Amino acid sequence: MNDNMPEIDLKEIEDKIVSTIKTIYDPEIPVNIYDLGLIYDVKVTEELEAYVKMTLTAPNCPVAGSLPVSVKQQILQEVQELEFADVEVVWEPQWHKDMISEAGLLQLGLL
Repeated sequence: MNDNMPEIDLKEIEDKIVSTIKTIYDPEIPVNIYDLGLIYDVKVTEELEAYVKMTLTAPNCPVAGSLPVSVKQQILQEVQELEFADVEVVWEPQWHKDMISEAGLLQLGLL
């Protein structure tokens, strides 16, 4: 890395990604997809590439084709430091309601 380049804080970029993801809502459940527990992993490499692993509430989810694309587009739009982003949909572990965060449960009136 060039000595004149500012130090890049990968954790700070990951936090920006999470903040961005928290603005994206499941169309059927009034909770953002992060607090809903759909985001399993967020990683940023030294090359400023973001890799997100997410799931959906069910394999036949009506937004299965569009939601991951929206997540990727929103991340690239909002997190200017990134050179690349990839959103991978995974099915293991299978999502269940116990994955909803405390904030999500409060929004749903379940706490």
